[in-house]
Order: sequence, then C-alpha cells, then structure tokens
Amino acid sequence: MDDLALMVDLHGDGERQSPGDDAVTRRAIALAGLPGRKNLSIADIGCGTGASTMVLARTLDAEIAAIDFVPEFLETLEDNAHRENLGQKIATHPLAMDALPFDDQSLDAIWSEGAIYNIGFENGVRYWRRFLKPDGILAVSELTWLTATRPDALTEYWERHYPEVDTASAKIAILEASGYSPLGYFPLPSYCWLANFYRPIEGRLGAFLERHDNSDAAQAIVAEHREEIAFYKRYSDYFSYGFYIARRSDG
Repeated sequence: MDDLALMVDLHGDGERQSPGDDAVTRRAIALAGLPGRKNLSIADIGCGTGASTMVLARTLDAEIAAIDFVPEFLETLEDNAHRENLGQKIATHPLAMDALPFDDQSLDAIWSEGAIYNIGFENGVRYWRRFLKPDGILAVSELTWLTATRPDALTEYWERHYPEVDTASAKIAILEASGYSPLGYFPLPSYCWLANFYRPIEGRLGAFLERHDNSDAAQAIVAEHREEIAFYKRYSDYFSYGFYIARRSDG
C-alpha cells in the first residue's frame, strides 16, 4: 500500500481532514453575506468527507459541487448527505483542485477549508477566480502566522512543510493583488485543532498501525502526525488557520 492509500485509510474515518468546526463555517458564511440568497451555485474544493459541505447544504439555498481527488472521501460524503436528505443539493466530483470543469464566471461562491495548500494559496486564488461570477465569493482557510516573530524551530518546521505560510496581512495583500476585495478574516480557535482534528487522529493511530502490521511506511506516517501534533501543542500561540473571505473585484 502506497503512502496516499495509507493516508486515506488513516483519515477516511475522520469527520474532518483538517482543523475546523461547524460554527466556524457558519461564521464565514455570514461574513460572506450568503444567507438569504437564492439558487446559489457553490463549489467546495478539497471537501474531504464533507464537514463544510454539509454545513453549506444545511444553511443555504444552493447547489453544491463537492470536489476532492479521493473517491473514498466522497463516498462518505454521499452517505452522510443522503442520511440527512441533502443528497439533492450536493453533487460529488472526484477531481483535482487544479483541473476544475466549471465554466468561467459560473459560480456564486468557492469554498475551501484547509485544502488550498495543496496547490498553494497564491496559485489557488488566482486560478479559481476565473470561475467566480462578478462579485462572487471566495472563502478559504489557510495556514497563517499569528505573530510577526516566532521561535526558530517553528519557523523552520512549517517553512519546510509549507513554504507559503505567512501572516494574515501578507495573505490579504495576495488576495488584493489577485483581483479580490477582502470582506473578513479570523483565525480558527484552538479547539478546531485539538478537539476536532488532532485528538480524533491520536485515537486512531494505534488501530492504524495494527491494520498495517506496524510497517515502516505506516510508522513513518504516524511519526509525522505525532511531530505535527507536538508542534501545535507547543507553539499554538504562534500559528493557526486563518479564514479569509473575499469578493471577486472587477473594478
């Protein structure tokens, strides 16, 4: 089993594949000015098993295209959507986020929680803009420094794993330079990382190793996750995901 299949196996049972919370998604929806609007067309890109997709479907009058390159995640989303009688609002698409099928200026909103890092923040916001209608909404959560300075060990760790990590002001400047007008920003609180993401992962690691006979590849993945969790627990004052909400600007 290759590393991707191992990662899918570890995360497939998780409600979330990145830090987040239903209340956080609803807060971003409100900042985006979407409640009360009719017949919205939304793409949730890098949706995983669909935690944010389900909130969008419960909250908005919308048809939602749920995009993820992992079919197993989308199958879980489909099961959850049908269980809540939301299947008619959600269509799943096993696609890469840098090869989207939408027509130009066809979407009222693009959503992406904890996933845009896969193609890079600047690359993602520039590429996705073409699919938004004039004044369409972009809402993404992105790894963000919370302070101007931080311990060298933390800087080295995240710049090694995600070189685009930066401050909120730098991310907002990218949005403005890429044809967006920022509407709102807020950092995710710590429970989105610990209670909703890391602790469930920690609870699955032992069974994951057993399923894969403590193989070298499985042990390496567990070690990577434990290192990341340890860095968060030690340095959570210095970084989080920032949630960025912006409107396509054509002025």
